[in-house]
Amino acid sequence: MLSKKQLSTFRSQLEKDKKDLEEHFKINDHFDLSSGHAHESVGELSSYDNHPADEATELYEREKDVALNQHYKLELLNIDRALEAIDKGTYGRCEVCSKEIPLARLKALPTTTYCKEHSPDQVTSHDRPIEEGVLMPPFGKFDMDYQDENVAFDAEDSWQEVASYGTSETPSDFAVPRDHYDDTYTEGEERIGYVEDYENFVGTDIYGKNVTVYPNNQHENYEDALDEEGIMTSFGDLPAYEHDPYVEEEEEDEKKS
Repeated sequence: MLSKKQLSTFRSQLEKDKKDLEEHFKINDHFDLSSGHAHESVGELSSYDNHPADEATELYEREKDVALNQHYKLELLNIDRALEAIDKGTYGRCEVCSKEIPLARLKALPTTTYCKEHSPDQVTSHDRPIEEGVLMPPFGKFDMDYQDENVAFDAEDSWQEVASYGTSETPSDFAVPRDHYDDTYTEGEERIGYVEDYENFVGTDIYGKNVTVYPNNQHENYEDALDEEGIMTSFGDLPAYEHDPYVEEEEEDEKKS
């Protein structure tokens, strides 16, 4: 139970804090929130001739004023509640459980009328500003996006298809610079339509047998890469050449010449 001297001390402190807050509101005109538009608080008539960065700075300052105004209003409300509790003789006891609030807590928070266990500020919000959504990847929040074995056309594929036509990023924006502007999007180097390079020039019959090679530029590049590394292809000596109509036609032309 608080003594009369302690109650008097707390009352004096609360009344002083209330007077200071009210004076603060009066001096800054409630953080200029009585103005109809943010322009009025900075003396501007229009946004037309302002640089977007200046507009953003003014918007940030306006949002900060709104937050501070709400904070001080809540503090003023808590002071009034504490003074009312002193007048009723309930100051120092929790509004919920009626247990005595420790003196150390009252000294730290003279405006409180709750014990630590029943304080309304127990929940810490983990909500992030909605503006941060624009910093997130445009995929990863839809069905199938988290399925590792999914081969269907998902949100990430949609983004890659659109981004392949160009984004605001440049090769120098990446930790590992890209070789070409066409690759300046997420996983731009990813193969599209195939997994291994040889899938572009190798085919089988309906049973997965009779491997056939169809020579093209990608096949030549693949062979050159294997030669440089000094390894053999998984198809051995590629016997399918013997039955490839394109190869046979080229051989006939060479014989005639």
